[in-house]
Amino acid sequence: MASPGTSSSPPSRSLPHGTPAASNAGVLPADVLFDVLLRLPAKEICRLRAVCRAWRSLTVDHLFASPHAARHPLFLASFRDDRAHICVVDLCGTVVKRIPNAEGHQLLHTRLDLACVATARYGCRVLNPATGSVEILPERPADDHLNRDNFRKPNTSFAFGRIATTGEYKVLRIFDRLSLHGFNEQQLFEVLTIQGASSSSSGRAQWRARQSHDRFVEASSAIVVGEVVYFKVDRLYDARILAGINTSIKPDNIISFDLEREEWKGVLRGPIADIFFTDEYDDHLEDYCFLWPELTLADLRGSLSLVLYRKSRRIMDLWVLKDFDTGLWVKEYVIQIELNFPTTEWRVRSLFMLEDGRIGIHFPKTGLVFIYDPRTNTYVQMGRRHLEAVAMYTGNLLSLQVGDMV
Repeated sequence: MASPGTSSSPPSRSLPHGTPAASNAGVLPADVLFDVLLRLPAKEICRLRAVCRAWRSLTVDHLFASPHAARHPLFLASFRDDRAHICVVDLCGTVVKRIPNAEGHQLLHTRLDLACVATARYGCRVLNPATGSVEILPERPADDHLNRDNFRKPNTSFAFGRIATTGEYKVLRIFDRLSLHGFNEQQLFEVLTIQGASSSSSGRAQWRARQSHDRFVEASSAIVVGEVVYFKVDRLYDARILAGINTSIKPDNIISFDLEREEWKGVLRGPIADIFFTDEYDDHLEDYCFLWPELTLADLRGSLSLVLYRKSRRIMDLWVLKDFDTGLWVKEYVIQIELNFPTTEWRVRSLFMLEDGRIGIHFPKTGLVFIYDPRTNTYVQMGRRHLEAVAMYTGNLLSLQVGDMV
């Protein structure tokens, strides 16, 4: 089977207008050199640009870096056998660069040019994989939350996104309720704005308290799509459904927070609960009660997706939201899970889509990542190491390198 990074070779083309070129670039014409270097992975480009100034000038230019990034996607990975680093890896699982990571900080699943790592005790950092710079966010909560029990006994989750209109990055911090059955408690929400991964601004950043939602969210399920943070409803409601208590909340309801406006949006109805007992699923009440843990929220190239992993039937349904206001969902993929997939998995940890339409699937127990091609209905495993977390990296490693290049 082909390597997961394999793709058809594009036809030779002229050097884009404005791309740096020089007479000492070698014996190859500039447009041929451009196409040759475009085929090489980032790890090799970073080595080859030391050949001469002309090659370095070409490979750091955005007219080369942008198409190179589209052809050679990179990911941020946290390996279970190396928790001291956040690694930049390619589709084959090869480590391109290592960035030091603070103890206890877990990588968030994002699709950005920066990485966000956080702890369960209010700590959070933003890393720039290209430059190696770090933004250490303040632990002190918003003034309105200083005397709350949620802060004295913290259990925090985070979401990280970028505001397209301003170029700012925002972090949403959630202080969860103190007990599993705390219907009389409250989740706390705070927002912090940063400009990038520069430690010089960390002292000026402050958390701002934001209104709590009238329903509990599953804080660890957060996924950012565009400028909106989406959550599953809290597992507390799932327990009430199992107990036969009617809460009027469906297992696939989704709660959303607008990062740009810093306010809550309406509750989104998922596509599954209302049709669960129809011919399309033909499942039983017991299956319905266990629907909540089988659901995963995902970002499929800028669209919200709801993933249902039906382990008993070895099927994965991928629903994509087409219209938030009308709640229109379309089931775009039905993936048949191969027999060589881990049998211990009962849900998907995270899911992402590449520019060519291939889909990455990360399983939580084994930590394995598979790349699924819907055009050929085939899978390729992304490396052999076990990942604690994986995120898509949209930045450019061909800029000035700082850090531990492999």
